[in-house]
Amino acid sequence: MDLGSILLILSVLVVVVGFVLQPVRERKSVSVSQEEHKLSALLAERERILDALMELDFDHDLEKIPEEVYPLQRASLLDRGAEIIRQLDEFQTGDRVVGEDSIEEGIKDSRGKATAPDIENDSLEAMIAARKKVRKDVDEAKYCHNCGEPIEPDDQFCAGCGSALN
Repeated sequence: MDLGSILLILSVLVVVVGFVLQPVRERKSVSVSQEEHKLSALLAERERILDALMELDFDHDLEKIPEEVYPLQRASLLDRGAEIIRQLDEFQTGDRVVGEDSIEEGIKDSRGKATAPDIENDSLEAMIAARKKVRKDVDEAKYCHNCGEPIEPDDQFCAGCGSALN
C-alpha cells in the first residue's frame, strides 16, 4: 500500500466516525412529556377499539359470532370507546369533568333528551362508518359464507373450501 491509499482510508474513516458521532456531539434529546404520552396512548386505544368494532361487525356478518354474544360484546366495546373519547375530550379541552351529572347537563341535543354517552356513542358510530367508507374496496369484496375466503362475483364455488356459493 502506498501513502496515498492510507491517507484516503484514514480520511474516509474520520468522516464516517464524525457522521456517526454527530448526534452525541449535538446532545439534543427528544423528551416526550407525560401529556404527549397520555394523548398518544389514548389515540392508540381509540384506534384499537375502532378496529375491534369493525372486526366484530365483520365476524357477525359472517355469522361467526352467536347472536346472544354479539350485542354484549358490541355494547362493551362501545362503552369503552365512549370512555376513551370522553378522556380525549377532557385532555384536549383541558376541562376536567367532576361527575356524570355534569356531563348529562352540559351536553344535550336540540330536543334535550340525548345524554353524553348517547352522543359519544353516536360519534363512535360515525367514526366506524367513516373508517368503513375508507376501506370501501375491502367492504365491497364478497366472502365465502363457510370459510370467509374472498370470492369473485362470477365464482360458483369457493376456492378455499369448495362450497357452493348462492
